[in-house]
Amino acid sequence: MSADSTFSTAIPAAQAELARRIARFAPGDGVHDTAVPALKLIRSSTATACTPSVYEPRLCIVAQGSKIALLGGETYHYDPLNYLVVSVTLPMVGQVIQASPEEPYLCLRLDVDPDMLGSLILDTGPSPATAIDRGLYAARAHPQLLDAVLRLMRMLDSPADLPVLAPLALREIFYRVLVGELGHRLRDLATADNRSHRIARAVHLLRQRYLLPVSIDALAGEVHMSTSSLHRQFKAVTAMSPLQFQKQLRLHEARRLMLVEGIEATSAAHRVGYESASQFNREYKRLFGAPPRSEVERIRAIAG
Repeated sequence: MSADSTFSTAIPAAQAELARRIARFAPGDGVHDTAVPALKLIRSSTATACTPSVYEPRLCIVAQGSKIALLGGETYHYDPLNYLVVSVTLPMVGQVIQASPEEPYLCLRLDVDPDMLGSLILDTGPSPATAIDRGLYAARAHPQLLDAVLRLMRMLDSPADLPVLAPLALREIFYRVLVGELGHRLRDLATADNRSHRIARAVHLLRQRYLLPVSIDALAGEVHMSTSSLHRQFKAVTAMSPLQFQKQLRLHEARRLMLVEGIEATSAAHRVGYESASQFNREYKRLFGAPPRSEVERIRAIAG
């Protein structure tokens, strides 16, 4: 049997089983925790508006429906034939574009464990040098990956097995991603002493210090790059400059403060480093599509 024939027969069956299992453990809309800390299940019974959020390193596999991620004018589709890998923290826009109450959007999300990834890279060896690329990609699903994902999902029915078997299943899943068609991107960003890893380190430092004034020259020195090289390669990975990246992190944190902690917009702006309320309002509206107060009220109304 040819590889294409195997793909065409194995994928639909695996997709259908995965959808059933996700639906059972995610009975309502939203993000659901599981007995495996790294594993989250997502369900949406309707298409959604474009929603800006900060994506941490993760693997997303869709079992039903479809979603797009928007970054710097680029669109990444992930549906049952394609999975999405986010290899560095990225402020992006997500939108569920295919979902209904009868056939909801169903997605499995796995957080990336840097230690496990490093161990896998040591075991599999470095990849050939490649040009620096975006910190996310969509790739075609294949039966071996879905088989490993299904075995992890089946373990949710046997909680006693999880402490021993779940780490093995997670390791196999990320092994399949690393050896997949675009796995070198994830491998490069996790491999020490190359350009991609230095950018990943810069992203991490900005994530830690997003409330503080940033010196690009000092940041470049910390990651052992020239200032011009940091600017150029940071944008290649994240589709934005370091200062734009920090600004988006600040705006997302302000939004969280207003939504979760009930802080007024002016106080939230000051908490994340804005001295001018009018500048904060302009930049918030540019990112989220509405001024702070009305956008937060809209989100609360949707949440019920």
